[in-house]
Amino acid sequence: MSLPNPAELLPQMAASLNSHLNRRQIATPRFIGIRTGGVWVAQALLEQLGRDEPLGVLDVSFYRDDFTQNGLHPQVQPSELPFEIEGQHLVLIDDVLMSGRTIRAALNELFDYGRPASVTLVSLLDLDARELPIRPDVVGATLSLAADQRVKLSGPAPFTLELQTLSDQGRPQ
Repeated sequence: MSLPNPAELLPQMAASLNSHLNRRQIATPRFIGIRTGGVWVAQALLEQLGRDEPLGVLDVSFYRDDFTQNGLHPQVQPSELPFEIEGQHLVLIDDVLMSGRTIRAALNELFDYGRPASVTLVSLLDLDARELPIRPDVVGATLSLAADQRVKLSGPAPFTLELQTLSDQGRPQ
């Protein structure tokens, strides 16, 4: 399977996001990237959109429903939200949407900071393997993979996508 080129997806995503925000009459959205790949995608999208504004960063490690099973990632960092959440129109950005659990965790964390007016979900890739009813409003590409396959984004410059196959222990080989 050949994976899409992220650099080719970003202009289309920026145009789709602009269209979505205009339809919803959202003039001053606040952008938030989910660490780490979502932050890279958010920075690239802001550049594509010609916007120079603060970017919020979420590390959802403590909000995941599986961290007691999998443990915490060794590089957990605090979230950084340089703006109010209450009443704001948020654009939440992640690199790869798979089960929906990361997005659920991000929404839980955001609501701990306040009640946003709306949340628009943007994802570079949708792997169409949802376990929760969460779909992106703007997506670069949708892929269907085998159950033992995953996609990893490396970056931030240049972005590359790598197809990985899980071993019997559930870790990429």
